[in-house]
Formats: sequence, structure tokens, C-alpha cells
Amino acid sequence: MTKAPYSYRDDPAVPRFDDSKPLFIFDNVCVLCSGGVSFIMKHDHKGLINFTSAQGELGDAIARHYAVDWDDTYLFLRNGKLTTKSDGYFEVARELGGWWKVFLLFRVVPRPLRDWVYDMVARHRYRWFGKTEIACELLTEDQKARLI
Repeated sequence: MTKAPYSYRDDPAVPRFDDSKPLFIFDNVCVLCSGGVSFIMKHDHKGLINFTSAQGELGDAIARHYAVDWDDTYLFLRNGKLTTKSDGYFEVARELGGWWKVFLLFRVVPRPLRDWVYDMVARHRYRWFGKTEIACELLTEDQKARLI
């Protein structure tokens, strides 16, 4: 579903938050997802990206606003626009800049193929990588402090 940029600001169900930085919304009980967020945080030395749990109030409200099942994909909100799946990771690379932009070369792979691979991993992520009962277990205390 395509919505106007920043349309969530007019949705009373979406809590107010600092959207001056991109927001990465992830499944915090998924070992792969939390590990991926930990990896991004370690390489986001300038603190360019904010993070929140899909299971939390903000993450869930944004998913509902955009009519996206967060269980199918993480969400990346940048400049008021939502991206998901493989395109979202390209936006993360673009935001981090520097040598991370090399990953943008993979955009030559057709999106249906990229998203098919993404969907396959997402569908099996708990079985292949595990699930934790402790939210964001793989994040350090400093990383947990970066969550909104």
C-alpha cells in the first residue's frame, strides 16, 4: 500500500516519535533479526538510524498504518516513506553511506528474485536461526539504549 510521505503523522494511532532519522523496525524475538540490527548498529558509528521493535507500540502502529504484516518483513521508514524486504536493505546501505553503497550494485538483481530469497529466509527464520524469549537478547546495553 502506497501512502503519502509522512502520512503516519496524521494517524492518531501512531505514537509521536523523532522521525528526523530513519527508523528500522524489526522482530525483536528473532535471533537473525536482532543479530542483524546489532550488526547495523555496530557499523552505524554516527547514529544515523533509529531502531524500534515490531512488537512494541510504535512498530506495531506503523505496520498497521501501512497495512504491512511485520511478520513478513522488517520495515524501514526513511524521509517519511516506507520500504521493506530487499529494497529496505538498499536504503539502509544508502543511509550508512561510504563503502556500504557498494551493496547498491545488487539492485541489478530483479526485485522479484531478491524478494523471493528474502521471503524464503523470513518464512524459515525461527526454524533456521532460532527465537528468543528475551526481546533483543543479542543487543548490548548500549545498543538497547538506542531503541525508541
